[in-house]
Amino acid sequence: MKTKGFIAIAAAAAISLTGCVTHKKYNLLEADYNASQVALAESRSTAASLKSQLESCGAANRELKSQYDTLQRTLYQSVLASQSGNVNIAKLADQVSESNGYIRRLVDAKAKSDSMLMALTNKLTRSLDTSELKDVDVKVLKGVVYISLADNMLFRSGSYEISPAAMDILSKIAKIIKDYNSYSVLVEGNTDNVPISRTNIRNNWDLSALRASSVVQTLQDKFGVDPSRLTAGGRGEYNPIASNDTESGRSLNRRTQIIITPELDQFMDLIDKAPESATEQ
Repeated sequence: MKTKGFIAIAAAAAISLTGCVTHKKYNLLEADYNASQVALAESRSTAASLKSQLESCGAANRELKSQYDTLQRTLYQSVLASQSGNVNIAKLADQVSESNGYIRRLVDAKAKSDSMLMALTNKLTRSLDTSELKDVDVKVLKGVVYISLADNMLFRSGSYEISPAAMDILSKIAKIIKDYNSYSVLVEGNTDNVPISRTNIRNNWDLSALRASSVVQTLQDKFGVDPSRLTAGGRGEYNPIASNDTESGRSLNRRTQIIITPELDQFMDLIDKAPESATEQ
């Protein structure tokens, strides 16, 4: 009996001892499990964070690539524009050079024409004596020579017949005209505003035109000026240079002008040959 009791007690103790060890291990395992769960949760959180960072980096990378592509296109366009600008600048420089050359040719032609007109004027003035210079006024205005002849020297009052006293002056003018045979000659009659009272002359238009025609025919018939170079025109009382309210003013308005004009062929040729940039401006 005592032996059976001891065995029972020993068995119970063994069972009790065995149960205690298993619970301890369980607690350790549970602690390890919980630690593993925490570590796993942290790992998952870290992975999620890394994934989010990776996605952000990917988006940033794509944005940078887009910006890079835009910069590349801008740079390419800038290079093209620069090359085009260089071409345009070179073209503009050529046009400016061509225009400058054209302007120089025009200036040279103008200077040559002005020089010839001044020589003509000086030659005519030197050929006239002091008394003749009182009745003749010679000027160069805007590239044209104006020889103004007093009415009372050329004609009798109300007449269009050339007076004998005018022949010597007209002969000297004719010689200059013939020396400069490339120039055109316009003879222009002018009157005051006093109405004309002649049966064969209707008005001052008629008188001014007839006087211009008389001078032209004298230059042609008496002194051999080529008639193809001559033009006769009358302006009546409508081109005054002084007031018609005084006798001195009316005397100045009664005049005949011989207008010598250089041929414009050389200027027209230059205009025809003008560079496009010059004509557009």
